[in-house]
Amino acid sequence: MAGKKGSSPSVYKYYKVKGDKTEKARKECSRCGKGVFMSEHKDRRTCGKCGLTEFTK
Repeated sequence: MAGKKGSSPSVYKYYKVKGDKTEKARKECSRCGKGVFMSEHKDRRTCGKCGLTEFTK
C-alpha cells in the first residue's frame, strides 16, 4: 500500500525549521485556506486543488 489516503510523503518541503520554530516555506491558497499550498513555477503560483493562478514578476 502506498500510504494513507490524502497524505503527502513530501510534506516536509512545505515547512522550514529555524531553531525551535517552524515557518511555512510556500504560500497557502487564498481561496482554499489552511493546509492547501500553492506550487511555485517560473512566473506564477498555482493551486492544485481549485486551480487559482497568481502571476508574479
